[in-house]
Amino acid sequence: MEGLTVRQAEPRDVPALCDILNTIIEIGGTTAYEVPLTEKEFELGYLSDEHSLSCLLASDEAGRILGFQALLRNSKLAESWADIATFAAISPKVKGTGTALFDSTVAFAKSNNIVCINARIRADNILGLGYYSKMGFVDYAVKKAEPLRDGTPVDRISKKYPIR
Repeated sequence: MEGLTVRQAEPRDVPALCDILNTIIEIGGTTAYEVPLTEKEFELGYLSDEHSLSCLLASDEAGRILGFQALLRNSKLAESWADIATFAAISPKVKGTGTALFDSTVAFAKSNNIVCINARIRADNILGLGYYSKMGFVDYAVKKAEPLRDGTPVDRISKKYPIR
């Protein structure tokens, strides 16, 4: 994680962050999103909406944004819980980006009275499931056969990370 900087995202970062997310959406299979977001939709959803708690980004020494991680309020969860969303650039992929982001996200959660972080991951997202397990998340629920836009059923696995 040497050489990585983690900070809160700002409106000026939206084009790069939106590009990372939309590239992942276009590849398909690893996010609940199936339709690319406009920069306006991204900014609203991750930076300025009342449900947006935090949007941290990681960048390298050259200032290239390598990924981002957001904490979001979800009315279906307890007030003291937050949803997490993590997206890393396809290229360049830099080892340690996800860990650096998560360390900073946990620090933010602790300082903002969040007691548990919730991750909801598609069952076919092997990399995402592995990442959250590596960070210490544990499975606690499965929603069976939620259809994608094309009707394909995919299970959604919920994992939690209690803040200690």
